[in-house]
Amino acid sequence: MDLSHRFSKEELNLLYEEVLYTILHRLGKSEPNHVADANELYDYVQKAFGMDPEEHHNILQKVKRLEKPIFCLKVTVKQAKGILGKDVSGLSDPYCLLGIESKKQEPLGDSSSHHENKKRLKAVVKNMIPEDQTHRTQVINQTLNPEWNETFMLDMDAVESVRQKLGELTDLHGLKRIFKDARKDKGQDDFLGNLVLRLQDLHCRSDCWYKLEPRTETYPDRGQCHLQFLLTHKKRDSSSSKNQPSYTVHRHLLQQMVSYEILQHQAESTSWDGELSKHASTILYLHAAQKDLSDFHQVMAQWLAYSKLYQILEFNSSCLLHQITSIEYQWVQERLRPEQKEELAESFQSLLAYGISLLRKYRIVFPLSAPRSTHRLQSLLRLLVQMCKMKAFRELCTPNPDLPQMVTEALKTHWFFTVTGQQNQRLIFLPFPLQTMEENGKALVRLLMEVNGDLQHYVFSLLPSPTSAPCSQQLFLLQRRSQSCVCIPRDGPLALTDFHRWFKEAIPKWLQKTYAIALERTQRAIHVDQLTPLGELNKHSTSTVDLSTCYAQIVKTWQQLDWPDPEEAFMIMVKFVEDMCKLALTYCKLIKTRAEELSLNQQDEGDAANRLCIVVNNVEQLRLLILKLPSQLDWGHLEQQMGGIIEPEQIQHTLHNQLEGTVTCLDHEIRDVVKTLAAKLDAGITRHIQELAASSDSRKPEDSIVPLMKFLESELQYMNEHLVQENFNRSNGFTVVLTLELCFHAEGCGLPMDTLHTAVFMELENKLKLCSATSRKLIQLYFCERIQQQLETSAEKYGAVTIKALYRPSEQKLRIEVLNAVNLIPLDSNGSSDPFVQLTLEPRHEFPEVVPRTTQCQKNELHPLFDEAFEFLVPPEKCQQDGACLLLTVFDYDTLGANDLEGEAFFPLCDVPGLTGDKVADAARVPQTRLPLIHPKPSGDPILKLLESRKGDKEAQAFVKLRKQRAKQSKEHL
Repeated sequence: MDLSHRFSKEELNLLYEEVLYTILHRLGKSEPNHVADANELYDYVQKAFGMDPEEHHNILQKVKRLEKPIFCLKVTVKQAKGILGKDVSGLSDPYCLLGIESKKQEPLGDSSSHHENKKRLKAVVKNMIPEDQTHRTQVINQTLNPEWNETFMLDMDAVESVRQKLGELTDLHGLKRIFKDARKDKGQDDFLGNLVLRLQDLHCRSDCWYKLEPRTETYPDRGQCHLQFLLTHKKRDSSSSKNQPSYTVHRHLLQQMVSYEILQHQAESTSWDGELSKHASTILYLHAAQKDLSDFHQVMAQWLAYSKLYQILEFNSSCLLHQITSIEYQWVQERLRPEQKEELAESFQSLLAYGISLLRKYRIVFPLSAPRSTHRLQSLLRLLVQMCKMKAFRELCTPNPDLPQMVTEALKTHWFFTVTGQQNQRLIFLPFPLQTMEENGKALVRLLMEVNGDLQHYVFSLLPSPTSAPCSQQLFLLQRRSQSCVCIPRDGPLALTDFHRWFKEAIPKWLQKTYAIALERTQRAIHVDQLTPLGELNKHSTSTVDLSTCYAQIVKTWQQLDWPDPEEAFMIMVKFVEDMCKLALTYCKLIKTRAEELSLNQQDEGDAANRLCIVVNNVEQLRLLILKLPSQLDWGHLEQQMGGIIEPEQIQHTLHNQLEGTVTCLDHEIRDVVKTLAAKLDAGITRHIQELAASSDSRKPEDSIVPLMKFLESELQYMNEHLVQENFNRSNGFTVVLTLELCFHAEGCGLPMDTLHTAVFMELENKLKLCSATSRKLIQLYFCERIQQQLETSAEKYGAVTIKALYRPSEQKLRIEVLNAVNLIPLDSNGSSDPFVQLTLEPRHEFPEVVPRTTQCQKNELHPLFDEAFEFLVPPEKCQQDGACLLLTVFDYDTLGANDLEGEAFFPLCDVPGLTGDKVADAARVPQTRLPLIHPKPSGDPILKLLESRKGDKEAQAFVKLRKQRAKQSKEHL
C-alpha cells in the first residue's frame, strides 16, 4: 500500500533526507537490542518510505554532500557517594573538573607506550587540559555524598570525521576528577579521585555509577560517581532540522515508520501491540539522541503520531495508554510553547470525537459476531476514560466534557436509529413521530430486545438462554438483569427499591443446584481420569481442570448474584465456601479411590507409584485453588461491608477458619499419599534386594544390582519429572538414594564401599542426568540437617553468638545485627582469642550475588562485643526455600597461619521477622536470638561422601573442600 498520501512527495523527500542524515552521522556504541549495521538501516527506511533504488541513491548522495554536524557530549554530573574525607572534621568540600583530552593512540603491542598510557589515565585533568576547555561544578561544602545535578555540553572538533574522532579522542579525562576546595594557606586542592572514560566505549545514552580511581594505592577505595551521557549534534545541515521543531520532525518520522509497521501486520492489525521492530527503534532512538529530545517531548511526539494514526489505520487502542501514562507523570504545562499546547489539545479533542463516533455505530465497528469485539470496545472506553482524567486534558480542554453523558447519548442515538431508521431524533418512549400505536409498540419491543441483547452479550454471555432454563434459573437471570439494566427516566426516577427480595426465597434452590452440578461434574471427571499428566508443562491430570472450572463457575455465580443486603450476602458467602471446601475433601477421597482402582490388578509397584505422583500433584493443585478463594471472592470488600453488623471474630470463625481447616486437611492428604508412595517404593526396593541376596555367588555383584538400578532409575526419574518440586522433597526421593547404601551393607552383600559408590550411585545419577540439580539438592539437604542440628542443640559447649534479624519487604533487604559472642574457647597461647564473625547466606547457589560479610576483629576477648549491622539485598522467595540459612562462622584471627575455628551457627532465614509480611514496628523491638556454636561432625557425613564421589561436578567438589577445611580446623584445635 502506498503511504505517500499522508505526506506530499516533497515532504516525504525531506523527511527521508532527515533519516538518512541521522543514520550517516550516528554516534556511540550500539545498544545490545539495536541494529549496528548501517546498510540494514538503509534497507529498512527505503522500504518504510517506499523509495525506489534510484531515489534512495540520489538522496543519499545529497546527504553526504551536506555539512557534517558538530558532535557534542552532553554530560550531567549527578552525585557522588563514599568519597574520602580530607578535612579535620572527616568531611570534604568536593567539586568536579571535566574535559576531553585529544591524543593520538599509540600502536598496539607497544609495551612502553601501554605503560605510558596507563600512567596518563591516572593523570590530573587540571594539568592535562587547557583551562578554557575545562568545566567545573559548584563546590558542595562538608559532605562525603555530594549532589550536583549540573549539566555541561562538551564540543568535539567538527572538522574531523566521527570515526577519526572516536579513535583519537579516546579519553573523557577528569570524568570524574574530584578535588576538595581546600581553603588552605598553600592554596592547594586535595585530590579525591579520578575517572577516565574512552569515548569509543560510550553508548549514545548512558546513566551509570562509576568507581573513582586513586592516584596512589594508599587509599584505593575512593567512592563512586553517578554520571549521565548523551552523544548529540549541534548545527545539523538537513532541511527539516533547520526549518521545523525537533519534536515535530520526530513525530513525522515516527508516524511514517509506525504506518509501515502496522501495514506489515495488516492481516492482524487489531492485535498489534505497538511494539516497533528493532530497525525502527534504532532509528528513532538515534534521532531523539542527536536532536537532544527530552523524554517528555519524545512521548508527546509518540502520542500525537499514534492518536492520529488510530483515526486512519486499525490497531488496538490500548497502544495509546502508555503515552497517556507517561504524559500524566511528566506533565508540566510551562515546558510547552503555545503552539504545542494547541496541538496537544487538538489531538485530545479529535480523538474524543472519533471515539464517540465509533460508539454511535458500535454494532458495525464492534460486531457481536467478531470474537475480540468486546475486548476492543473495552479498550476504547478505557482509553477515553484515562484521557479525560489526564491533568493535561483538564488544563488544555476547557470546558471539560461529560464523558458518561456523551457515551450515553451515543448509545441512545444508536439504539434509536437501529429501531426506527430515523436520525437526529431524541429518544423518547411514546409516541414515535408519524407512527400508529401498534407500530410504536413494536418499535418499543424491538428497542428493549436490542438493549437486552447488548446487556446479555457484554455482561451475561456465559449464562444459558432463559427459554430453556428451569424456573429457578430464569428467576436468577431475571434478578441479575433487574440489577444491571439502567432505566433512563423521562420525568423522574422510577422506584424499584428492594427488588432483590422478590428472589430471596429462590436462593436456597440456586445454591443447592450449584453444589449438585459441581459435585456431579467432579464425580464424572474423576471417573474418566486415567491419572496421567496433561503434558510436559502440566504435572496434574484432567480431573483438576474440571474441578478448577467448577470453582470458576461458582465464583462467577457469586459475582453475578451481587446480593445487595450485606448480612444476607455474608450468609450466602458462608454457604459458598462451605460447599467449595466439601467439594475439595470429596475430591481427595474419590481421586485416591480412583488410583486404587487403576492399580488393583497390577503387580508393578512402579506404575502404582507413578499414579500416586499424579494424585499428589492433583491435591497440591487443589490446595492452590483453595488458597486463591479469598481474593477471587473478594472477602476484603465483604468484610468492609460487614463492619458494625457482624463481629470480626464471627467472620474469622465462619470463613477464614473453615478455609484454613480445609487447607490443613489437604496438607494431611498430601502427606498421606506421599507415605503411600514411599511404601510402594520401599516394597519395590525390598523385593529387588531380596532377589539380589538370593542370587548365586557366581554372579558379579555389579551385575546383580542392574534390576534394582533400573527400578530406581525409572521411579526417581518419573518422580523428578512429574511430581511438583515441593512434594518431591516430601517424598524423600534423594533420601532413598542416600539410605540405599545402608541397605546393601546391612544385607551383607559384601560389596566394598567404593564399588557401591561407583556401581550404584554414580551410574544411577548419570542415567538420571541429574548431576548439577542433584548436587544442589544434596547441598540444600545438608543445610536442612545443619539447621535441625542447630535447633536440637541447647548446650553452649563452644560458646554462643547473639544476633538480631529483620526483613524489610519494601526494600527487599535482610538486616542482620551481630551483637556479641560469649564463652568462646581460648585458642591463643595467652589463654584468650582474637575473634571475628563471618556472615554468609547459604546455600551459595541460591545467593550467588551476595558477598560474605565480616565483623571487626576483637583483640584478646572471649566475650567480644561486636554491635555491627549488615544488610543483604535478597528477594523474599529465596529466603523461604528449604535449607536457606544465615551461616555465622566465628574465627580466631591468626597473623601467621590459617584462622582457627571457634564454631559456627545456622539461622534459618524463614524465621526472620518481617519476611512473611508481619509488621515489625521498630527495629529496636526485634527480638534477640542466641545461637549455640556447633562444630562439624568428626566422622564423615553421608551427604558429603556422596558429593565427594561426584568427581566431575566442580560445585560439589568445592563445597566438600570447604566443609572438610572447617572439619580440619575443628579437629586440630579441639
